[in-house]
Amino acid sequence: MKFHVIVGRGATASKTALLLAEDGERVRMISRTGGGPDHPLVERVAADAADTDRLTELAEGADTLFTTAVPPYHAWPEQLPILSASLLTAVRRSGAAYVMLGNLYAYGPVDGPITPDLPLAATGPKGRARARAWEEAAASGVKVTEVRAAQFYGPGAFSVFSFTVQRPVLEGRLALVPQELDVPHSYSAIDDTARTLVAASRDEQAYGRAWHAPTSTLSVRELAGRLAELAGAPEPRLEEMTERDLTLLSFTDPLWGEMHEVLIKPGHPFAVDFAETEKILGVRATPVDDVLRRLI
Repeated sequence: MKFHVIVGRGATASKTALLLAEDGERVRMISRTGGGPDHPLVERVAADAADTDRLTELAEGADTLFTTAVPPYHAWPEQLPILSASLLTAVRRSGAAYVMLGNLYAYGPVDGPITPDLPLAATGPKGRARARAWEEAAASGVKVTEVRAAQFYGPGAFSVFSFTVQRPVLEGRLALVPQELDVPHSYSAIDDTARTLVAASRDEQAYGRAWHAPTSTLSVRELAGRLAELAGAPEPRLEEMTERDLTLLSFTDPLWGEMHEVLIKPGHPFAVDFAETEKILGVRATPVDDVLRRLI
């Protein structure tokens, strides 16, 4: 029986664990709280992944180590290198294959479709931290791949859409959004991302490079409109937040100040190309309405 370690306990980690367990493979989930889904083949362990010796002990004998864990959003530049170094050391010591969940910040501003072969040209601190985590893993000699997801949406997602648009739309309230409302933007469903992680882990040709999780591309207004229509909610009322709004909100929560780095270039679509994922790994995007129906 294959044995996998997953670092993290969020929606993507939990779905990945269930996909593996439902295929009869044993999973050990590691997080500070020891959370995770209830399944006879899923073991949940409370541990700090930054404790390299403990992590190495827990990863001993694993076929694959998946990581979906990240520090608090505003602390990425300081804490992500520490976590990434611990994970990479544990992989080296255990001999496990390494599957990383990343995102698109590392590319920096891009004109045109975002393809996985683009250079990692981020200039902001969060984007550079993400890029460095991949670059160090790729140069280390371990067997590694990375799945890069767009903004999450749907059941279990925690993202700009989920916490600024989703609830207000369903409740018929005004939604204040730190994103352009009518510019196309790519979104990844949790289930599609988890399926890509599992598919990449099982395909030898997936290693040594990055892959994009499947996405659906539409504007915030379009996505909010589909959500409202399917839920029988009133037509969405949306208003774009300004740079000044974000600055003022950052005094109440550092999360808001961090969004300056990742706001879309004005008027530029943010569209992800995942054609290789579909062709080679066989993972397709779930239709938007299906994702939203499950959410509702």
